[in-house]
Amino acid sequence: MNEACRFGIEEEYFLSDAGSRGIVRKVSPAFIEAAQELFPEEVQREMLQSQIEVATPVCESMDQARRSLTALRTGLAGLALEHEMLLMACGTHPSAAWSRQRATEASRYDALMRDLQMIGSRNQLCGLHVHVEIGDEDARIALMARIMPFLPLLLALSTSSPFWQGRRTGLMGYRLAAHGELPRTGLPELFTDPDDYRAYIETMVAAGAIRDASYVWWAVRPSHKHPTLELRIADSCTRLNDTLAIAALYRCLVRHLLRQPRLNADLNAASRGIAAENLWRAQRYGIHGGLIHAESRSMRSVPSLVDDLVALLAEDAKALGCEAELAACREIVSGGTSADVQLAVYEEARTREGGQARGLAAVVDWIASETRLDRTGWGREEMSRRGAA
Repeated sequence: MNEACRFGIEEEYFLSDAGSRGIVRKVSPAFIEAAQELFPEEVQREMLQSQIEVATPVCESMDQARRSLTALRTGLAGLALEHEMLLMACGTHPSAAWSRQRATEASRYDALMRDLQMIGSRNQLCGLHVHVEIGDEDARIALMARIMPFLPLLLALSTSSPFWQGRRTGLMGYRLAAHGELPRTGLPELFTDPDDYRAYIETMVAAGAIRDASYVWWAVRPSHKHPTLELRIADSCTRLNDTLAIAALYRCLVRHLLRQPRLNADLNAASRGIAAENLWRAQRYGIHGGLIHAESRSMRSVPSLVDDLVALLAEDAKALGCEAELAACREIVSGGTSADVQLAVYEEARTREGGQARGLAAVVDWIASETRLDRTGWGREEMSRRGAA
């Protein structure tokens, strides 16, 4: 076991027009050049032109990750404003229409768009990905199955996608529903034997269905490029503290499961089915609905599950030096996720200023403000004061 559990964080952002608050169809090459000059190793394009992705270097501490993401968010947000755009960390853009999107010109994305057709254009979604290093390949594959019951809770804490094409969806995390249109998404199959996973990938590649394992987009997967297990379930978190809390929770979970090899070692088809049901409940209700607790055969509230999990992982958090970030998961539960705040901002602006368009514009402004770490906008205190939580 690698006691350090080194990690990296990837965040996907939307680029919005600063004037109209709508999505940017074509990003200025000057912006991309400036962004990659400022962050030559950390910034890359995404499949759609309205999106951009950043990646931290390999980190050994949460402070290192915080410094990296702070520089990336503030730096890119400043550049975006210079080019009359807003940088936005959220699972779905509140008002963007997918039919108006343009693909990024790159050979990988050209091939993907030919294969995916319309659903490629509908992939107007931004996620948070967390890599945690696990040196042994068999251990990575086995842990992919064993961590599955925890994935719905990680999604619930990250929900930031209550809107789709200018409408309230009724879901706190709509991103995963739209992402499910793509092949090889959602929960992974229950690969309890690492050789089964390798046989699956080898057969898919040999048959020409995929080029390599990077074309498998499950909620959690062994990375194709790095010796890591990659979390992909989470929405892009609007607030940096939420990103770090979820990364700390995932990192501690990986360490704990490595230390406790019998925990979740006997999962079966029923276990995966319960995880799938809980994933739906996390999408629908975020932190406000219960999740099925398989051991007690009962419905447990998200706050109680978070309390239990933070207590369970206390030793791991201390060893990894991320006690404060892990404890921040409780703050998400008490103060609400990005989706909660977005809905509160929308209702307040829609009622005060009149009209759906004004409500959506206010949501865009709040997301952009929080993404660039501007504390003058709405926050948990404002949401709590209005009783929206």
